[in-house]
Amino acid sequence: MKKLMLSLVVSVIAFAGFAQTGAKKAEDVVKFKEIRHNFGKIKQGVPVTYDFEFLNIGNEPIIIETATASCGCTTPTWPQQPVMKAKADKIKAGFNAAAPGAFEKTVFVKIKGIDVPYELKIAGEVLAPADYDKQIKK
Repeated sequence: MKKLMLSLVVSVIAFAGFAQTGAKKAEDVVKFKEIRHNFGKIKQGVPVTYDFEFLNIGNEPIIIETATASCGCTTPTWPQQPVMKAKADKIKAGFNAAAPGAFEKTVFVKIKGIDVPYELKIAGEVLAPADYDKQIKK
């Protein structure tokens, strides 16, 4: 009886392990040129944008269902049409800071058929207009 239970437990663990390794990941179908961008020092209240370029490295067209941001000050836009095999496109991350200080924001990219979203990061330091102007004059 103990051997039967042990065999059953080992089988269940092995099955769970195989099931997880078979799951498709975003990295299997899309390759971003970079997943992190630092704007450096930016002026408070002046919007900035960055294009995260990517390539479809999968065998089928990919559909980006959504791109959502970790806060309301970040506004992503993404392709609304399927991106064909071996074709490139971009996700634009816009940022408009209301308050001075360092920031790091995340854009979560949900690709159809893949459970875990891809994460893109933007960072930088927002300076009050007077402080920014002092930095520029140096």
